[in-house]
Amino acid sequence: MMDQNKPSKATAAHKPRRLAVIPARGGSTRIPRKNIVDFNGKPLLAWSIETALHSALFTKVIVSTDDAEIAAIARQYGAQVPFMRTANLADHYTGTFAVTKDAVQQLSAAGEEYDCICCLYATAPLLTVKHLQAACARFEQQQADYLYACCVYPFPIQRAQYFDDSGAPHPFMPDCMAMRSQDLTKAYQDAGQFYFYSRRPFYPDGQPWICRAYEMPRHRVIDIDEPEDLKFAAALARAVQELHLD
Repeated sequence: MMDQNKPSKATAAHKPRRLAVIPARGGSTRIPRKNIVDFNGKPLLAWSIETALHSALFTKVIVSTDDAEIAAIARQYGAQVPFMRTANLADHYTGTFAVTKDAVQQLSAAGEEYDCICCLYATAPLLTVKHLQAACARFEQQQADYLYACCVYPFPIQRAQYFDDSGAPHPFMPDCMAMRSQDLTKAYQDAGQFYFYSRRPFYPDGQPWICRAYEMPRHRVIDIDEPEDLKFAAALARAVQELHLD
């Protein structure tokens, strides 16, 4: 007689298969070899790989790259490189969604399917396991199709100004200039850290996506585009560690 309290294989909870894709092309003009430049003693890429692996969230962590040296470093730090990215997906204009979709489709062709796909930037060395895990939990609890990392703007955008041809400043929203900052609606920006997806965005069915966001603390977010950004990020990382900030 079947034990009614014991779940059958058919009704047992499904354990999601999750894929982390870390895009890391070889070309970079403003910071040469940016994805593998030294960052506090490790290649920049290594920090994202280790965060993904230590989170224990993912069935597989891969790096999508067109560069043999980057591929070797990725494998050294524990990521897999199951294929090399083609040149048409490694130029200055290709977005990370196209790169992530390519990875999903290549693995699907090899018989690998995933319920959750995370595009994790190689330039996110301040991201912690805690925040990545919390974002994934929110993504799955909300049954979202898309979730991105965000952070609050450091200054009210309602007080932004522009300069005319003579150099005189003008407010974009004059009615907000006299308002107290606490009375203005908070505005958020894409933090450029990670993006969680369900399968739907890669296999569109015509239905609208369920979109959500996960707020990161500002001290965990920085764009690394210029050499000075890299120096500031390295100093910020050391300060965050010394101050034991979350």
